Amino acid sequence: MSYQNLQIEEKDGIVHLTISRPKALNALNGQTLSELEQFFGNDYAERNDIHGVIMTGAGEKAFVAGADIKEFISSTSDNGGAILAKRGQDVFFLIERFHRPVIAVIHGFALGGGCELAMACHMRIATEAARFGQPEVNLGLIPGYGGTQRLVQLIGKAKATELILTADMIGAQEAHRLGLANHVTSDLEAGVAKATEILEKTGSKGPVAIEESLNAINAYFSTSGFDAEVEAFGRSTKTEDFREGVTAFVEKRKANFTGK
Repeated sequence: MSYQNLQIEEKDGIVHLTISRPKALNALNGQTLSELEQFFGNDYAERNDIHGVIMTGAGEKAFVAGADIKEFISSTSDNGGAILAKRGQDVFFLIERFHRPVIAVIHGFALGGGCELAMACHMRIATEAARFGQPEVNLGLIPGYGGTQRLVQLIGKAKATELILTADMIGAQEAHRLGLANHVTSDLEAGVAKATEILEKTGSKGPVAIEESLNAINAYFSTSGFDAEVEAFGRSTKTEDFREGVTAFVEKRKANFTGK
């Protein structure tokens, strides 16, 4: 499979993966999810000669600004919402369960699916320009790619509940204080340098021990909550509020929710 939305470069055993849809603020569409699946599930799944992956977003504005809303609307009829959420979760599980460390370097917006993508990575480095958020309730939705589970795992139930229910964005320093970001750097170049430093360090350790450590860490968390998220996401896409929310987003106006 040739990559259209991913740029791949290898340097000294480290794979630099850039999500490249800058005109769409790197929004996740079906093609991008398929390419991520191909990368983590096939092309690099057996690559034991690498130290890890550094994931970034192209351009100055966003890591990944969310899902592709226009594509989203056409994919949520009937039971499409649950299928869509399960698809995103399955791809993100490939990242979380990857045999080498994956570090996201976030510059600009990491919202909705973009925040969920960053959380699926093993570590996150935020630049001062980074902005995190789960704004799905603005669309009459809930996070569907693992956000209700991983945000709680990373920052705790109380603050995760607040951020999901208010759709508030937080900056890099707050993300670091809460434990969402491992480090904060001045800019993207410094963020990539920090990620490289970490992967060079982990790359000097026993490869089997690194892989088994990741397996054991992932085993701590149950997947039952992810199943509940899929079901809840599917139900939310069948509501009038969802239709109003996404229509208002596309039309750039405030949504008028009716609770139906």
